[in-house]
Amino acid sequence: RALRWVSGQAPARGLRVSPRAPIAMPSWVIDRYGSNDVLRFTRDMVFPIIHFPNEVIIKVHAASLNPIDLSMRSGYGATALNMKRDPLKLKAGETEFPLTLGRDVSGVIMECGLGVSYFKPGDEVWAAIPPWKQGTLSEFVVASGNEVSFKPKCLSHTEAAALPYVGLTAWSALNQVGGLNQSNCSGKRILILGASGGVGTFAVQLMKAWDAHVTAVCSHDASTLVKKLGADDVIDYKSGNLEEQLKTLPLFDFILDNVGGSTEKWALDLLKKWSGAKYVTLVTPFLINMDKLGVADGMLQTGVTVGSKTLKHLLKGVHYRWAFFMPSGPSLDEIAELVDSGKIQPVIDEVFSFSEVPKAFLKLEGGHARGKTVINVISRQ
Repeated sequence: RALRWVSGQAPARGLRVSPRAPIAMPSWVIDRYGSNDVLRFTRDMVFPIIHFPNEVIIKVHAASLNPIDLSMRSGYGATALNMKRDPLKLKAGETEFPLTLGRDVSGVIMECGLGVSYFKPGDEVWAAIPPWKQGTLSEFVVASGNEVSFKPKCLSHTEAAALPYVGLTAWSALNQVGGLNQSNCSGKRILILGASGGVGTFAVQLMKAWDAHVTAVCSHDASTLVKKLGADDVIDYKSGNLEEQLKTLPLFDFILDNVGGSTEKWALDLLKKWSGAKYVTLVTPFLINMDKLGVADGMLQTGVTVGSKTLKHLLKGVHYRWAFFMPSGPSLDEIAELVDSGKIQPVIDEVFSFSEVPKAFLKLEGGHARGKTVINVISRQ
């Protein structure tokens, strides 16, 4: 129940061996950064190998796309991600290519490392694979056991693939950075900017599951969807000056910003002062700083930026924070419970077959999606 012999060499320590396992698989890869024409289908992508005892190989049934896939296709964040892939620069001369995109996976465990006791081959699981690892637009993908969770029983693989990355991104912002949880949200006023995208639709449902009062900002054509997900107030950002519209409402205890740009110049004024209120943004300059300035200077500039903004707003009585996607099987366990209890549901904009991956990227690139773009790697999910 683990890995095969490769090129006649003995497998790494800590692995179980399946000598008949394949050595290549179909995948969508890129060999350089650029626009949609860099996507290439191959049947000869190297089959993933378990290098550590805590890893598993998942047979991918469904995947989905996120804005980070568009960014990575274009090379955004490559400096930071390559540093994470090879922090000591031990693989001199090697590149990240061919690179497989896709972060979400719903599928079945195929093989386990010797250190994995929680899962076994045949288990139906879901996960969000970190962006420094090979992605999920493949027949198989390798993941750390602590990144994986049992798939919600009430969802098909197609439905389940829509949730892990956006769910964990929202969970990071709201729970791990924002400090919100089931026991402290009742009656709190939450503002979600960019409420109709993948992260926004999940955040609305999570906050309502935790009994908060949710004000959602989106365009008019998405208002019906956002109301259906439970939002108490829905503001159309196209119907007038958004700042002025929001100033007519009572102050908020928490703001989740999925939009960025000039928003933070005025959004923090909407928070209750000296009450522990927080503004958490998912739009940060961390990766672009490293792309432009290099690793050392980029990290320094990032530290100076977040430090100065945090202090500036703390002196005004509110908390300013950045949040990022964080892979976490235990967090997915909690999300799966909410899904199976009917409190959170996937929001899917469109489903594509595995042969239509470039078309799916174009769909995502067009913007204004209402939920997720899902890829059925195995048909009839």
